[in-house]
This record gives sequence, structure tokens and C-alpha cells, in this order.
Amino acid sequence: MKRSIVIAATLLQLAAADWQFKSRTDLAPPRLNITIPAADNVEKGYLFVSPFAGFPDTAFEQHGPRQAGPYIFRDNGDLVWSGYGIYSIWATNFQAAKFQGQDILFSFEGDHNAGYGHGHGHTTIMDQHYETIREMRAGNHKLTDKHEFHVINEETAVIQIYQPVPRDLTAWGASEEQQWIVNAIFQEVDITTGELLFEWESLQHVAPDEAILPINPGQAGSGYNSSDAWDYFHINSVDKNADGDYLLSARDACSVHKINGTDGSHLWRLDGKNSSFTLGKNLTFCFQHHARFHPQLKTEDDGDDIEIISLYDNSAHGTEDGRGTEVATAPTSSGKIIKLNTTSWHAELVQGFYPPDGLRSKSQGSTQVLPNGNVIVNWGSEGALTEYDSKGNPLFHFYMDSGYLGLGVENYRGFRYNWTGLPHEEPAIVALENDGGTTVYVSWNGDTETKIWRFYAVAGKYGAKSFLGEVKRTSFETSLSIPKKLVLHMVAEAVDSKGRVLRSTGVVHSEPEVLPASVIKGGLVLQNEKQQWLEL
Repeated sequence: MKRSIVIAATLLQLAAADWQFKSRTDLAPPRLNITIPAADNVEKGYLFVSPFAGFPDTAFEQHGPRQAGPYIFRDNGDLVWSGYGIYSIWATNFQAAKFQGQDILFSFEGDHNAGYGHGHGHTTIMDQHYETIREMRAGNHKLTDKHEFHVINEETAVIQIYQPVPRDLTAWGASEEQQWIVNAIFQEVDITTGELLFEWESLQHVAPDEAILPINPGQAGSGYNSSDAWDYFHINSVDKNADGDYLLSARDACSVHKINGTDGSHLWRLDGKNSSFTLGKNLTFCFQHHARFHPQLKTEDDGDDIEIISLYDNSAHGTEDGRGTEVATAPTSSGKIIKLNTTSWHAELVQGFYPPDGLRSKSQGSTQVLPNGNVIVNWGSEGALTEYDSKGNPLFHFYMDSGYLGLGVENYRGFRYNWTGLPHEEPAIVALENDGGTTVYVSWNGDTETKIWRFYAVAGKYGAKSFLGEVKRTSFETSLSIPKKLVLHMVAEAVDSKGRVLRSTGVVHSEPEVLPASVIKGGLVLQNEKQQWLEL
């Protein structure tokens, strides 16, 4: 009896993801749980996230989001674009960038190993029409990992690879049976040709002595086989500056490294066991993600020996599937902006960004410095995102889903971008007959340019059009009600801010409306009224 109650409750809660759009009943995107509504001074642009379920489904419980995938949202939680089913397999690291002067989207697609924090697959690049233009893979017969794909100068990209290799590891406390270690690799590749331009391997430059997590008890892999290789270094981000040097984050060494772009040698290390810098107050970090160069944050007084970087400081380590023990080094995670002086070799914290709800993420996470000086911090395995002003004041905060479906939701990285979407596909339309007349619904997945929807009745399927009305577009789906009229055929046009028709829907035949059970049970069904057909 108790098990039946659990199943019934679960199914009831899952209905919260349904019936969001009459014109696209196949879409059930996450419903953002916004706890701090966006202030007036948040940066302009859309939110780019790719949430997925952190808890595994069982025979009696299913966890959200029901449609894991890349999404673009407005600040009020309104959907702009659902990539569910477009990026067809597990997707993460969803971003926008420019390639050869054109706006693009990209996301990792592939296998997800939550127990070891790895993923193997490829990066899919789309244009403004949401059409695939490239699938990028690693060079030298290696498998691309999920953690990094970062576009450099609109022409190349840095990607990251986990390569298990056999080694004698007894010098680091391993038994003779523990022979596998991860060689953490990054590459720079030409996006157009796929040509490999640069490759760096951790085992050529960093000894396993620098690992924070030892091979035993095995939080970073126990080394018994290639799938369980000791991940002593764990690269999870790579950037490149104008001088041609690289910045990488090594999570399991709790350190950030600047690498010479010519010979791969170290220019400096920050934190970890062999830091090149003395660290200022509150600067120490561990198990971090998403280190980035920020030359634009330098002041007029900063010389050539000053470098500014950002990172996401997890201060915690654990598997995404809950296997093993969580390790923590601070009460919360945080975003950090750091100033480095390569003359005095002193590093100081410029600004820390701390979570409104005391969040500490055991995995994943990102820190994005926005054009207006605001900062986006994505809380990784905690499934939340916050925007701050430059002083660290929270302006906006939300979780990736709500209610039961929000339990355990995770999001690897989160961003804000300006974006113009012009879908190639036809807009979706449905006309529903109800006791009050006819209501027509229209939507266009990924469209950012429609300002008004114009609706027409059509004589037959291909006959003359008769104007029914127009509605300002304010959200993903727009509707027009025609009271006490049943309209057999309808069509809608998307109109931009200059009055140009962007696209027309196909002609749709009206159909009887089926109301959600919750509406029927709530006694909200309209009573029958006399209706007449609208004839042309």
C-alpha cells in the first residue's frame, strides 16, 4: 500500500512539467524556481543552461528535469529555446560564441559517467538557425571529454581529453594491481579543418606528487582498470590569451596553471602544493572549475606584471552520482576574481561572490564576468545560478527546476549571452474548440525576433484569408481567443519590430480541446454556450 502511494504521488508531481504549451505539447522544459527576481541592473541577454537529473531514476521514482538538455531562458523563466531532442544525446557545456564573425551555439554531446566525472563524445556547433554546421572531435585518435570546448579568436577551439594509461604507481602508494592513471590532455584545434595545432599532456609536465586526492582510498579513481584510472590532475577548463599562452584548471591538484604556448613549460602555478605565489586573505581554493583570463579588468595603474583571472571555487569534491565520500575545504562554494603580480609573486582576492543560500557544490560550476561588470556564478551540482553586481551583491537567483522535479537537478556551467535566433523550422500552431469558442495558440522554438503574431481565418485549406486579430508576443507561446465562434481553418504570421513578416505557420484545422485533469477536477470547465461557425 505504501509503495502505491509513493508511485501515485510521484506521477502527480511529474504532471507539473506537462501542459506548458498547447502548440508544443511535446515540450516539457524545466520550470525555473526564481527566489530573487532579476533586478533592473542585471546584464541584458538570455540565460544559457543545460540542466540534468542528478538522481538516478528507479522503478518507483523518476527525477527531473523530465527533458534534460540545452535551454535558453528569459529572466522571468520564460522559454526561448528548447534543445531537447535537437541535441539528441546527453548534452552539457552549452554556450554561445562567434565563429568567423557569425553567432553560433555549441554543446558537448556524448556519454556521461557520473561516477567518475567524465564524459566522452563530441561537440556539436549550430548556427543562428539551429542547424548543425560542425561536429568537433579530438585529434590524435583521442576521445573528447565533456569538460571543455572554448572558442579562441573565432577560429580555433581548446578541448580537453582524459587518456587512461598504464604506469607503475607504487611510488605513490599504489599496489602492483593499481596500474592505471589519467594523462590529462588539452588540445587546440582549427574549427574549420579539425587540424591539431597544439597538444599538452599532464604526465610530461606534472608529477603525480601534486595530487591532492591520493590513489587510496580512491576518491579520484583507484587505478585498477582503465575506467577506474587515478585522475590525479583532472583538467576541467582551458583558456588562451593574446600572447598565445594557456590557462588551465587542475581540479584534483587544487591548482591553476599558466602554460607556455610554444613549448608547454610552466610559467606559473597558483595554489596547490607548488604555488608560485604567496596567497592573500581568503584566496585559497580547492577542487575549482572554469579558470579564465580577464585582461579587460586591469586598471590603468596595472603594469605588464599584473594578470587578472576568474575561477569557480567548489571547495568540495564528490561524485555526481553520490558514490564515495564528499570532501570539503570551506563552508560554501564561491566565484572569485584574482589579481596576480608576477614581480612580487603575490596573489590577492579582488572580489568573492558567495551564495545566497549557503550552497556548496561537490562538482561542476562556472564564473562568468559579463560586459557590464556583473558576474554570473553557476553553482554546478547544486542546480542554481546567481547574477551579482561587481561588488558581490546578488541581483538574481534561481534554481533549475521546482517542486519534486527540482530535487537533485544539476547544471555543469551557466551563462548569459546576447543572442539572435532565427529558426529555419516553421512555427507551430494549434486551434482548439472549447465551450467558449475557439482559441488559437502559436509558438516558434528559438525565435527571438517576433514582436507580434497576426491571426487569420482561412476559407478551406488554401482559400482566402480573413483577419482575426493580432497579439503582442510576450512569451514563448501566444494565443488569440475568438469568443462564441468555431473557426475551421487558421494561420498565423510572425511579424518583427519593423513590421516585416518573418514566417507564416501552416494552415491548421481546429480540433476539440482536451483539458488537463487538474482543471477538470478543479471545476473550471466552462459551461456550454450556443456557438456558430465562422464562415467566410
